[in-house]
Formats: sequence, structure tokens, C-alpha cells
Amino acid sequence: MLEHVFTDILILLFVAVLVSALFNRFRLPSIVGYLCTGLVLGPSGLNLLHQSLATQTFAEFGVVFLLFTVGLEFSLPRLLAMKKIVVVGGGLQVLLTSLIAAAIANFIGLNIVQAIIIGFVVAMSSTAIVLKQLTEQLELNSKHGRTAVAILLFQDLAAIPILILIPMLAAVSTSNVAETLFDGFIKGCIIVLLIIIVGRGVLRPLFHKIAKFHSTELFMLSILLITLGSAWLTHQFHLSLALGAFLAGMMLGETEYRHQIEADIRPFRDITLAIFFIVIGMLLDTNLLMSYYPWIILLTAGLIFFKGLVISLISRIFITDMAHATRTGIILAQGSEFSFAILNLALASQLLSITNGQIVLASLVLSMLFAPSLIRYNRAIAYFLLPKSFRQSISEDLRKVRARVKGLKNHIIICGYGRVGQNIARLLETESLPYIGIDLDPVLIQNALLAGDNVTYGDVTHHGILEAAKTNKASAMVISFTDIAAAAKVLEQARHLAPQLPIIVRAYDDSDFTQLHQAGAVEVIPETLETSLILAAHLLALMKIPAPRILRRMREVRANRYQLLREIYSGELLFPEQVPKEFREQLFPITLPDHAFAVGAQLQQIPFKEMQVRVHGIRRADGNYCELNNPKLILQSGDVIILYGSLSNLERAEEYLLQG
Repeated sequence: MLEHVFTDILILLFVAVLVSALFNRFRLPSIVGYLCTGLVLGPSGLNLLHQSLATQTFAEFGVVFLLFTVGLEFSLPRLLAMKKIVVVGGGLQVLLTSLIAAAIANFIGLNIVQAIIIGFVVAMSSTAIVLKQLTEQLELNSKHGRTAVAILLFQDLAAIPILILIPMLAAVSTSNVAETLFDGFIKGCIIVLLIIIVGRGVLRPLFHKIAKFHSTELFMLSILLITLGSAWLTHQFHLSLALGAFLAGMMLGETEYRHQIEADIRPFRDITLAIFFIVIGMLLDTNLLMSYYPWIILLTAGLIFFKGLVISLISRIFITDMAHATRTGIILAQGSEFSFAILNLALASQLLSITNGQIVLASLVLSMLFAPSLIRYNRAIAYFLLPKSFRQSISEDLRKVRARVKGLKNHIIICGYGRVGQNIARLLETESLPYIGIDLDPVLIQNALLAGDNVTYGDVTHHGILEAAKTNKASAMVISFTDIAAAAKVLEQARHLAPQLPIIVRAYDDSDFTQLHQAGAVEVIPETLETSLILAAHLLALMKIPAPRILRRMREVRANRYQLLREIYSGELLFPEQVPKEFREQLFPITLPDHAFAVGAQLQQIPFKEMQVRVHGIRRADGNYCELNNPKLILQSGDVIILYGSLSNLERAEEYLLQG
């Protein structure tokens, strides 16, 4: 028995690693990969995995840790800041979506309890997929992005009472559902209040004492004890395990240890969640799916269309134009991680039949498979559906931009008005230089306008926005955000409008240095290199180096485009995998063995220039460095040649030096 369980868990972990790597490589949701894996390897597929108490327990831990991290990330200040959209928008969305979906389910033959569960399942949207995609697309602070996040926040909160109520529905008949829901709500509120009151009085001082031991092991064990202990406590009151985990996370999220706790618990969450979704996928029956595939396709299409429509109409309350409201609906038109948790709980409680559960489960998988594409192309889809409204929205944005730049010339365009953009604006104001700041965060723009800053709402990657900002009459442009893809798009549009315009681009490091210069940036300011330069300048000042000499050194480094600081040795994590080899420039030492091709050759005879690498230095076997300007320098066995160049060119140079 133990060997069988161990084999299943080993297979689950092995498959989770492979699927995660594969789906991350193609930027697809890992959740969908895990579900498909469960389908292929489960009882109705290759039958390599089996349902067991151990795998079910691991799966339940996945939901527990998921809710714990949701509780950690729960922010009361953020909730209060967006309370109108969260409470009204999110509340209406969950209520209307659940009621309409339940009514449809009841109409086609499901009883009232089953219909309510279907309503809950349909109401949830995937927080993980939406936030990841919106962040990558720089749409998190846009009108539709903020509205989507607010609705997701309410959904996360609503999932808690839903997970409380489902086990209670299993013990009642269809005649007293309302009474059970009310009793469950009251009971849940009492338990929640008791745990919060006790937890706040105990957890903060407890973690202060734990932190004083400076023991990572003790800290980790304490987190696991509190997470699982809280889940066990709520379960003893016949409530959801996830509820206790959420409350523990919410209370620990108020402490100064929140980020450390989140980092420590993440591996447990990711592993157990992977197993949870694989186990859910194992519930799918391929024969049954083939029999009901028309219903699955119909339900998936209905879910995306109906849910997107309801959310679009609700979002119209908070967004002035239908185009952005529709974009919100498109973004949230999919199932959720919580949908699977709700469905799994309903199936375990035998509230749904296997057939109905299979159809809903397959539809959720398909909706989440389509979700990244829907979110990525939400603008194009909204334009296709509502071209007139979309043009009106763009026209309104263009009108506002033109109004802000009216009368300006030789001004500076600040693309992105976050912390860096605002700091640039402050310094420009001290010199009375005209500027226009453009950003996609409506709240930021509203506050900055009230304070008197010359800013406007707009998408700087859009050709029309840059044209309306009088790019052709500007004296300079600054791209103050670090998203390289967006910066490259702005450079392309700006170069088309004003080929001679000097553009300065902010970058995180020098990995995209060459790419941005080739795209048209006059200067690229890498944060990591500037930080190194400033730190070194302060250090030299502490070492009593004269200030004029320090300033001269800094000017030389900047004049040479940080070449001195860019020549570094690569560590294992220096360059992300997505950075192409041709852009990974670094120092690389090559030792010449006895029979290397280059031994005995003059340095000037080696075609380094043709190989597009540069000799940074040569160290002899005795530790002394050679004079590179010596035309008669002969390479010897044991020499360490330090080259600088891109990774792909360095590989070719090493092959030449060693083999010819």
C-alpha cells in the first residue's frame, strides 16, 4: 500500500516538473497543463495515476495553501481605496452572474442546490492568469485593468463563504436551502470573528518572539503549524479547511513578516496546487467527454460570452465608455482556480452528478485555455465588437492630450508618470522647462491634475497619442518605465513622427542596451549600472579621492556608455533565459592548455575583430598581466585570455583559440 502511494506521488511530482517547464516555455497557464496531464495519465487515459487518500489529501493541502496566500495578499487599504468598485461592481458581478447561471441551470433540469453550485462556479474568474497577463501588457493600472482587479478582489472574498456553505448544502434537502444558507452565514461570521480576535492578540507577539531566534527552520515550522492548525480548527466546526487558512494568512499579512512568510510558503503552495489540478484532471472521463462534447463546447462559449457580457454591463457603471467596459468583460470571461475548488468540493459531497461535473469541469479547462489569448487581444476584440465606441474613446483621449499640449513647443514628453516620471517633472519645473506627462493610471492622472501637473491619460504605445502630444515639435522624450517591449514600440512610433528627436530610455540593466540603441534611443540609462556608479562615487569620496577626479571618472564612464561597468563576469542567474545570446555581453576567461591552437601565435594575428570580441586582458601563469599594446606579444601555454563580447561570439572565439 505504502509503495503504491509513494509511486503515485513520485509520478505526480515528476509530471508537475515537466508540465510546468513546458507550459512556461510557451507562456501558457500551467494550470491547464496540470489538468490535461491528469486527464492523460488518469484512470480514463493511460491509467498510470489512481485516486487515493494520499493524493486527495495533497490536493486539499493545495487549496489550503492557496487560500493562505490569498489571505496574505489581502490588503484592507487597497480594499478601502477601491471600495466602490469592489463592493458595488464586484458584489453585482458575483450576485448577478450566480443568479443568472443558477436560473439557467435550474431551467435545464438541475435542482436548486445543483443550480446554486453552478452559479458559484461560473461567477469566479482566474486571479492568477488575469494579473500575470495584465502586468505583462502594462494594463494593470488602466481603466479596464483597475476595474478587473477590483472585481477579482471581491471574488476572492466571496470564495470564502462559498466554500463554507457547500458542505452544509450536502446535509439539507432542496426545501430548506435558504434557511441553511442563513444559518451557515451566521455560524461562519461568529467563528471568523473569534479567530480574528484571538489571532490578532496572539500571532503578532508570537512571531516577534520566533523572529528573535533567527532560525529559518523554526520560522518555517511555525508558518506551517499556524496554517494547518487554523484550517483544522475551522474544520472542527464543520466549516471549510480553506476558511481557516485564509484567516491565518489575513492576520499574518498584517505583520511585518508578510513578504518572508509568502516566500517561505510559496514552494508548498506551488507543489500542492500542481497536485490538486492534476487530481482534478484525473476526474475527467474521456469517453464521457466525447459523448457530451457538443454540450461542453456550448457551455464554454456560453460561459465566455454570457459572463463577459454581464461584467461589461456592470463595468459601464464605473467606466465612461463602453469600449473599456467591454475590455473588462473580455478579461474576466473565464473560469477560476476557485471554480475547481468549489466543483471538487461539490463532487466530493455528492451534490453534483459525475456527468454534470465532467461537463462543467471540461468547460472550465477550455475557458482558461482561451483566457491568455482573450486577455492579450482584448483591445482588438473590443474594437471588432464596438468600433464606433472604441473610436469615440480614442478620440476623447486624443482630445485631452491635445488640450494639455496646446500652446506648447520645444517641450519634453515624459512617457510614464510613476515615481521616476514625477521626479523628472519636478527637476524640469525647477528649470522652467515645459513638459507633458502621459500615463495609463487614471487615479494617478486625476491626482496629478488636481495638484497642477501638466499630465494626461493616454497609451504612449499608440501612434495617435504621440502624434497628439506634438512629438514632432518636442525637444526631447523620456521613457521612464522599464518594460522593454513597450519602450521599443514607443521608440518605433516616435522615430516615425520625429526622426531627429533625442529619446532617453530607462532600463533595468544592460541586457537590452544594444536593442534599445538600435531601436532609436539616444541614451539608455540602466538602473543597475547607475546605482553601481553612484555607490562607487560615494565610496571614492570616503577614501578621500578628490571630488574633481571622481566627477571626471563618472563623466568618462557615462560618455563611454557604461562600457567599463558592463564588462562583468556572468553568474548563473545574471541573464534571464529569455535574453537572446546575441545580447548577453560579458567577460569570459579562457585558459590556453599546452596543445591549444593559439599557443605560440602573436596576439595581433588572432582575428578577434572578425569574431566580434575584444581582449580585456591577458594574465600569465605567474599571475602577472601582459601589456596588450605590445605588437610582439606571444601567447603561451597557461595564459588566461579575458575576452568581452556576446555569449554566442565568445563561444566561437573559445573554439578558435583552442582548436583553430
